[in-house]
Amino acid sequence: MEEKEVFLTQEGLDKLREELENLHLHRRHEVAEKIRRAKEAGSTVNNAEYDDAKNEQAFVEGRILTLESMIKNAKIIEDDTHSDKVKLGSHVVVENQDGEKEEYAIVGSAEASPKDGKISNESPIGKALMSKKVGQAAQVKAPAGTIKLTVKNIKCYQA
Repeated sequence: MEEKEVFLTQEGLDKLREELENLHLHRRHEVAEKIRRAKEAGSTVNNAEYDDAKNEQAFVEGRILTLESMIKNAKIIEDDTHSDKVKLGSHVVVENQDGEKEEYAIVGSAEASPKDGKISNESPIGKALMSKKVGQAAQVKAPAGTIKLTVKNIKCYQA
């Protein structure tokens, strides 16, 4: 099965590598120590501390596998000093139908953080904005109804 490309900025890739390194060098050992202490405390049967540590170990190992796969399949969003249309890596200023302006950075889903203004190219707003030019409007279907966003400015990602 072919794995999906993971679109990341260089900054996003660096953060994933840093998290992976932390899991390998620190978290794995911390969890192993918790398991060892829980075993020393007595039987592993009906031992909540042991069960919690084993669950934590499963989570850490799962996250390591996920990060390794994401890093292996990473495709860096190329720096581009100018583009006349919205694409991965663009910083887009939009205006909604109420005249309110918002700025979004269009990133891959692995790097999305809406509270930080980073939206995925696969999100409803991200999809609607892709390939739009300054002055063009995008329609986004939301639970509260359709939102109209007009592209006011496009800047490309700068690391």
